[in-house]
Amino acid sequence: MNTLPELLAEDVQQLNETLGTLLVHTEATTALIMDKGGFLITHQGDNQQFDLTTIAALASGAFMANQTIAGLVRETNFNSVHQQGENFSLFAVNIDEHCVLLVLFRAQIAIGAVKYFAAPAAQKIADQLKLARTRNPGGGIDLSVLNLANSAGLFQQKPAATAL
Repeated sequence: MNTLPELLAEDVQQLNETLGTLLVHTEATTALIMDKGGFLITHQGDNQQFDLTTIAALASGAFMANQTIAGLVRETNFNSVHQQGENFSLFAVNIDEHCVLLVLFRAQIAIGAVKYFAAPAAQKIADQLKLARTRNPGGGIDLSVLNLANSAGLFQQKPAATAL
């Protein structure tokens, strides 16, 4: 099963607008959408002071570890994870079975505001991903089998059909 549907430019624009609105409402630094395997899909906000690719990979692992802990304590899942630091904190919330929303914010910002605005943002993102899946149910990318050492052919434009 493909974990990421085929995303059109309009889909990515809508996802980015949702992330941008979330940043405005929460005054967070950065928001990103990642696959549960740790692949960064898109982001908005400050990408200069953070290595977002590595953060996505590690935050995904932390989120999935918490899902495993949920099972051990007889919970079906833990829908979100909050990690608090002295300078920055992060909040990860489940989007759907394949994706997670991650918000990085200054530690002085109240987690309640981030949680409050992240919930509807995650739902809006889930709706957009669902819409993208309905356009081409069998299409998309299985990110779990992506060969990072040789991904050159993955993001190439298909050749145009020749007219007869």
